[in-house]
Amino acid sequence: MVMVTKIMTQVFNEGNTIWMTKGEEQETAKKGFIEILKQLEGALGDKDYFGGDVFGFVDIILVPLTSWFDAYEKLGGIKVEDHCPKFKAWMKRCTQRESVAKLLPSSDKVYEFIINMKKMNGME
Repeated sequence: MVMVTKIMTQVFNEGNTIWMTKGEEQETAKKGFIEILKQLEGALGDKDYFGGDVFGFVDIILVPLTSWFDAYEKLGGIKVEDHCPKFKAWMKRCTQRESVAKLLPSSDKVYEFIINMKKMNGME
């Protein structure tokens, strides 16, 4: 559990740094973000979900962060699928689940939220 919490924190921190910065700091954050996703992809392996064939605890914990990924991609000029295709496929599987789709905010709303935050903080 501690490892999952640590990884979630890293994903969130690197992702936020992607949209909050530019230049070298943003480049470093993008590399860190992709490296963390590569670790997750390694743990996922060829399984459908982190628990194997069953959508489970780790999936439930990680999937909410993915609603931010489109914004990170747009604002950072990266594509998760280019670096971590198995992880991106996992994201798609998870978001197609009815239980997940009903609860997660749309990536468009998250992007709009981030843009508004940038404007409110004089970052745009």
